[in-house]
Amino acid sequence: MPRKRKPIALDAYEKLAERYAALIDDKVENACFERPATLSLLPHVGGMRVLDAGCGSGRYVEWLVERGAEVVGVDVSPKMLRQARNRVGKRAELHLADLGRPLTFLKDRSFDLVLAPLVLDYVEDWAPLLSEFNRALKGFGILVFSCGHPFSALERHPDANYFATGLVEDCWRGFGEPIVVPCYRRSVGAILSSLLDAGFALERFLEPQAGEEVRKRDPDAFKRRSRLPSFIAVRARKTTR
Repeated sequence: MPRKRKPIALDAYEKLAERYAALIDDKVENACFERPATLSLLPHVGGMRVLDAGCGSGRYVEWLVERGAEVVGVDVSPKMLRQARNRVGKRAELHLADLGRPLTFLKDRSFDLVLAPLVLDYVEDWAPLLSEFNRALKGFGILVFSCGHPFSALERHPDANYFATGLVEDCWRGFGEPIVVPCYRRSVGAILSSLLDAGFALERFLEPQAGEEVRKRDPDAFKRRSRLPSFIAVRARKTTR
């Protein structure tokens, strides 16, 4: 039997957990780019049952429960999950789980919405995971996710092949001590094809741009992100009842 592969970013997030939880609410990349774009794609969540896949320190879990959603959060990092529990207490159901493995504890057709913010970059093969999301969603259920933009990856790794899904390593310096975080980068075509092949229809596709708040808070980030996107945010819908 082949040995189970360790999730590629687990060690990094175990080291980052406390600093990540303390800083993520106000960090420019998240607060001014990724999060507003992702939140803009969500429907009215009151009364919905929502899966937060890759819930991390619980920022989105908290947002969802405060608006009346019933939330199940999953994450592969025990320390990040501990931060999420500190944040939301018993207001949400939280599980330790690897998105690279079947999510067998999730019942078929049991969620109205799946939210996967900035987690798919750590999964090499999207097909099994998107199939699991499709299975867990009710008929015509909604999937919203965000991921790193491949153009941004090419800026940091100019020798990489845009068309090939591949492993890259980035050094994060925004959470105190620099730490290397591995992730997978793939083309826009690969992202969209994976969605369609898994039985989803694309509804919205966003490439968040720098706004006035970014100009005020971080002029260097504004200069960079006015010409090159950092993230992609997507809303898709299950095509079957």
